[in-house]
Amino acid sequence: MATPLSADKLLKALRDEGLHVVEHRSWRTNNRNHKGPWGPTHGVMIHHTVTSGTSSSVELCYNGHSALPGPLCHGVIAKDGTVYLVGNGRANVNLGDGKDPWPAAQLLAIERASAAVCRAHGWSERCGRYTVGPGPAWSEADRKSYAAWQRKLGYTGGDADGIPGKTSWDRLKVPNV
Repeated sequence: MATPLSADKLLKALRDEGLHVVEHRSWRTNNRNHKGPWGPTHGVMIHHTVTSGTSSSVELCYNGHSALPGPLCHGVIAKDGTVYLVGNGRANVNLGDGKDPWPAAQLLAIERASAAVCRAHGWSERCGRYTVGPGPAWSEADRKSYAAWQRKLGYTGGDADGIPGKTSWDRLKVPNV
């Protein structure tokens, strides 16, 4: 667990990792902090929000929609690898349909952005086992990633099979799913 990065620290970490970063509108103050405290930070979450085109994705993630107000994340990573910062603080999460492919430049930027945040927090362990981004349905990649999380918690053998149990799931502190 760690204190969330300030906007300046996040921006510096991403740029130090060699990423092209666009600061979208008032991203530094775009948040849902009025709904409760933000933090502590437990890790990096990558999710799939699909719309048609980068501009539409950035606007959707910044503003949200009628059923789920924005921001829907902290940054949108475009197909070309550009990182658009859209929020800083508590955010809602919008999961996409998993049908929009992630090209190599986007995957590389996802890896670099994740590494930047982990380095900025001083985290060195990696549990994720994704070679292609997670989708809306549980897959073998999800199972492998979750098994790595279980092993990190000290489980072995059949207790680290990648199928969520109550104790390991609760330790993830996933809100309201």
